[in-house]
Parts: sequence; C-alpha cells; structure tokens
Amino acid sequence: MSDAEDARTDDRAAGGATAAERRREQRGWYFYDFACSVYSTSVLTVFVGPYLTSVARAAADADGFVHPLGIPVRAGSVFPYAVSASLVLAVLVMPLAGAAADRTGRKKPLLAVSAYVGAAATAGMFFLDGDRYLLGALLLIVANAALAVSMVLYNAYLPQIATPEERDAVSSRGWAFGYTSGALVLVLDLVLYTGHASFGLSEQEAVRICLASAGLWWGAFTLVPLRRLRDRRVRPGGEGAAGSGWRQLVATLRDMRRHPLTLSFLLAYLVYNDGVQTVISQASIYGSEELGLEQSTLITAVLLVQVLAVAGALGMGRLARLYGAQRTILASLAVWTLILVAGYLLPAGEPVWFYALAAAIGLVLGGSQALSRSLFSHLVPPGKEAEYFSAYEMSDRGLSWLGPLVFGLGYQLTGSYRDAIISLVIFFAAGFVLLARVPVRKAVAAAGNPVPDRI
Repeated sequence: MSDAEDARTDDRAAGGATAAERRREQRGWYFYDFACSVYSTSVLTVFVGPYLTSVARAAADADGFVHPLGIPVRAGSVFPYAVSASLVLAVLVMPLAGAAADRTGRKKPLLAVSAYVGAAATAGMFFLDGDRYLLGALLLIVANAALAVSMVLYNAYLPQIATPEERDAVSSRGWAFGYTSGALVLVLDLVLYTGHASFGLSEQEAVRICLASAGLWWGAFTLVPLRRLRDRRVRPGGEGAAGSGWRQLVATLRDMRRHPLTLSFLLAYLVYNDGVQTVISQASIYGSEELGLEQSTLITAVLLVQVLAVAGALGMGRLARLYGAQRTILASLAVWTLILVAGYLLPAGEPVWFYALAAAIGLVLGGSQALSRSLFSHLVPPGKEAEYFSAYEMSDRGLSWLGPLVFGLGYQLTGSYRDAIISLVIFFAAGFVLLARVPVRKAVAAAGNPVPDRI
C-alpha cells in the first residue's frame, strides 16, 4: 500500500479529519478525563467510603448492623454493596446509551446528560450527614452509574479522533490529564481537611464540602469536551434508540460472536479490571478501618498515587511502543498481584508502608487502564464503535460489580477486611492467563483494522 493510501486509511479511521482537526478534538477529549476523574479520586477513592461507613455506623444497632428494607447489613459493608448496586444499574442503562449514540450519531447530548446527572448527584452529597446512610448510598449509586454511562460515550470517540498509530499515546494522555486533575483537587482537599478548624468548619463539614466540590468540578470542566468534540453519524439511522436499546445489545453480542478474538480480550479485561476497580474503590476503607490510618494519611497516599499515575500512564505508553501493549499490560497484572499480597501483610498503624504500596499502585494504575482501552480500540470493527465500547464499558464499570460484592461479602461474613482484600488476587491471576492467550495481531486483522507495528 502506498504512503498516500496509508494516509487516507488513517483519515478514515479517525473520522476523515485533518491532523489539525484531530488534535483539536483530542485536546477537548482529554478534558473529560480531567473533569470526571476528580469524582473517582476525591469521592470514590478517598472520602465517601470512610465517611459513608461512619454515617452507617451512626445508624447501626448495638450489634453494628443497619437494616435497609429489613435486611441486616454490617455497617462496614454498606459502601461496597452500594458500589456493586451502582454498577448493576449501569448495566441496565449503558446498552440504551450505546445504541442511541450509534443510531442517531448524537453522542454529545447523551454525554452531557449522563455527565450532569452524575455531577448533580455528587454535589448533592453535601447534604449527607447524621445517620442518612440511605441518602448517601442512593447518591453514590446514581453518581457511579452516571459516570459509567458517560464513559461509554467518551471512550467511543477514541477511534474517531485518533488514527490507529496514535491511539496508545492519545489514550495514555487522557488518563494523564485525569490523574493531573485528581492530584490538583486532592491538594486543595488536603488543605481544607487538615485546616478545617481555621476555616471555621467541623471535620464532617469539610468532608461534605470536598464531596460536593468534586461534583461542581465535574460539571464545570465537562463544558470543554462538549464544545470541542463533534458528532458523527457512523451508521444509517434506525428506529427509536430507547426502544431498540436491548435489541441492539443482543445484536452486538451476536455480532461479537463473529469476532471471537475481540470477545476473548473483553473476557480477560472483564476479569482483571474487576480487580483493579475494586482495589481503587475499597483502598481507603481498607486503610481507615483495617489499618487504622488517619484521613489525612489516606488523602496524601492517594495524592501520591495521582502524581505517580501521570508518570506511570505516560511511561507505560512508551513501553507499549517498545514491547507492545499486550506485554506491557501483562507485566502490570503481575505487579498488581504482588501489591495485593503486600497489602494483606501490611502492618496496622504504619503509614510509611501504606505510602510504599500507594506508590506501586500509582505506577501501574493509569497505564494498565489506558493501554487496555487503546488495545480494545484496535479490535472494534469500523462503524460499530459506540456499541462495542458499550460492551467494553460493561466490563470496565458495568460488570465490575462482582469485585465489590465479593469484598463486601468477605467483610459481612468474617468481619475482616484483610480476608476481603486477599480474595481479589484471583481476578488478576485469571485475567493474566486469559489475556496471554489472545493473539492480538490476528485479532486486529480479523476486526478489519490496520495492524500497528507494535501491539
């Protein structure tokens, strides 16, 4: 194939845009990571787990149980159960969003709706106080599900704004933008939390302001991608999207049977990413409840994760160009397994070891997720981006309900977070084996896409 034909192929893969137009959209695209990652760091990873647990304990009976709908639940299991429930809700909504985006070509309005529902629910956490654990659980469920739906639409832009050779770098930069914003806001949160008395605030009021401000940040910076990204019709219009969403999901799954290697990658990703998402969401509650660490220690540890994750995402992007994305992801899964074993053995009340663990997480977190996203983009048949990324997002967030459920059940049954955390090793070990068995070059070609030199 001639150089001119290669260039035309790249343009078609990126929506027919010129290099300058792609760069403009890519810069706008990065800012959705910049907007919503603050929720993932400040809210989900740092504050809401320990705070919602304390609110639930305030409502608990003498045995430490709350009784939503008459069901006895340990107060310490409310948070992981709420995370699990939010992802089940996302499963129900994401197929509708993916089908609507593909059939109408209007991803941007759907992205706006899901983003602002999530931002509003997060801002509403300001009113979480006293013993209102049910309010907290409800807001968490809505915000987490809305984030998952918005990520379906956000990820579906990647094949349209970047050529195959650009995707690893563009995806990694998106994650780097997200971790940069997470680090910046965590610094502000740390100042507010540690100095709350000088601001005339109680500790609880400071936490509620940190939670609500994440929602305001999410909403404000979502305006940037909404201005820069453009909608494209990638397939002929069909019947009403909302009515055909589930039929579209069934059709997508049937179509994926024609691409078994893509399906094999998705299965591997489903397994190992369930472990990643659970570690991220449950780390702060493990540190506060099992290791007895102060909230300020958790904030600075997650801040360390954010700083190192920027370097980790960019560094693993470079490693992928040298050794291929698949090998780089496999190496990161081996590191994740060692992290969990070390976490299980971590002594209580020793912040220095928790910081060391946080540093290791930071170095592999962003890169493993960014490279998984870019690798999957090579396995999507042209013209089916949003519906395939809907299935991907089910793996990323929508089907990551199993890990938090296992974690919550582990604590429910044993009263020990150590037993809960070590059970997650199986997700990384099984994911490693499944990913290693996928012939990715053959999978890219089978999907009808150009095969990069390194993958």
